[in-house]
Amino acid sequence: MPATTTQSAPFIEFREVTKSFTGPKGRDIEVIQPPLSLTIDNGEFVVFVGPSGCGKTTVMRMVGGLETPTSGQILLQGEPVTGPSRQKGMVFQSYSSFPWLKVLDNVRFGLKYRRDVSAADKTRIARHYLDLVGLMPFAEYYVNRISGGMRQRVAIARTLAADPLVLLMDEPFGALDALTRERLQQQLLELQKAERKTIIFVTHDVHEAVFLADRIIVFSARPAHVLREVIVSDELPAERTLDVSETPAFRRLRHEVLALIRDEELRTEAAEIAGAA
Repeated sequence: MPATTTQSAPFIEFREVTKSFTGPKGRDIEVIQPPLSLTIDNGEFVVFVGPSGCGKTTVMRMVGGLETPTSGQILLQGEPVTGPSRQKGMVFQSYSSFPWLKVLDNVRFGLKYRRDVSAADKTRIARHYLDLVGLMPFAEYYVNRISGGMRQRVAIARTLAADPLVLLMDEPFGALDALTRERLQQQLLELQKAERKTIIFVTHDVHEAVFLADRIIVFSARPAHVLREVIVSDELPAERTLDVSETPAFRRLRHEVLALIRDEELRTEAAEIAGAA
């Protein structure tokens, strides 16, 4: 009798997921259609891109339990996602900090609901993540006295301190200047390697997507479906510095993804013009 092998469940799995909202006059607005089936591996850095308003943020929010699929399921380590939890850490574009708390206390707040560590350990863990993002010298500053880039690092440290299984990031660097954005992109890659976290990252910046991703999911215009999965890790090294953007492989990947989005936007525009004629 042949031996049987058991295959472990995907770390994150979308099973035939659709999503629609009720719009004006009770009409359904389809956001994801046809059904989305997708898997994400443990420790993978996946970036969602696509035309503006295509639904990529909604897909990420469903992983976080902030939105519910209209049909289908999203599973995390084989268990259905039914709502927000400490297993899913989220970082948004806006600086989600508490101005009445100092920097260290902001990071420690991420441990508020952890019952598996003592009060002393919470302070130690908060200091560890604050050091990891390079902000220990600012531990006793109130967050309204530090820069926007620093506040975003505080948000990342606070989210990591909660020890989520997956980190969900929605345009986290979109409001930052170019140099700060570059520094945080580099630091995020270093953090991801050190912490071995699974990351889902939403951006409209194709350069950022190629620099950060192991894999890019390119979505169509709404209703969203996957136009293509671009495996960046096959083309670029795992350890990346800013110089990688000058390589032919980087430029080729960037052009490929940009062309997909540009063509999709042109197709959608043409369809809208034809529909209005």
